Amino acid sequence: MIVVPAVDIRDGRCVRLREGRADQETVFSGDPVAMARRWADQGAERLHVVDLDGAFAGAPRQSAVIAKLIAAVAPVPVEVGGGLRDAAAVEAALETGARWAVVGTRAALDPAFLADVCRRFPDRIVVAVDGRGPRVAIRGWTEVAPETVVDVARRAGGAGAAAVLYTDVSRDGTGAGPNVADTAALAAAVPIPVLASGGVSSVDDLRALARIRGVIGTVVGRALYTGAIDLGEAIAALRPHGSSAGPVPGPVRG
Repeated sequence: MIVVPAVDIRDGRCVRLREGRADQETVFSGDPVAMARRWADQGAERLHVVDLDGAFAGAPRQSAVIAKLIAAVAPVPVEVGGGLRDAAAVEAALETGARWAVVGTRAALDPAFLADVCRRFPDRIVVAVDGRGPRVAIRGWTEVAPETVVDVARRAGGAGAAAVLYTDVSRDGTGAGPNVADTAALAAAVPIPVLASGGVSSVDDLRALARIRGVIGTVVGRALYTGAIDLGEAIAALRPHGSSAGPVPGPVRG
């Protein structure tokens, strides 16, 4: 399992939100590009970048900054999300140089859209399945859809998504520990790889997630920014004994 540093961009700054709430923001840097480069220099094998302005507005707002960020960390692959609610927005996100586009709200609400973008961009769609309890949180986590987390994740698998990204919204940015039980249940229920997210505060949390079959990576935000987790130490702790870092991973499918 790999550690995937999160770079959340709002108003041109690198921030973290607590439980996805816009009024619970902590600014960690005025330069998201420099922050992304820092994680790449420390050995990150993948980055998770979110356009928070886009997530709340329903359409991308930080594409220029994201394109600059991706160029700065190449060849480290980047997944990009936030406001990708039509095929044109997904295509534009990929044209910034992103390896994967992360779709959430529209994928949960519109199975035809999900099937279309997975067909048009094979192995390049990650479906964000954000849960408030068993239900899916949508529209920047401000609403809850009738679909369950497992329903949407299974739909993503059937459509041919590269992976699902599961976040327990109630734990995101809290440091309260990941929802290991629900992550494990989801990974067992879907035929595609799972990325975990939300609440990670220690290397022990990462080890617990790494033991779940089907979980290929964990997105970590606040714990890296506060220093609760050292990225280099986390990478070393999760690396199989005696192995090298190896090449930067390609598509998550398979």
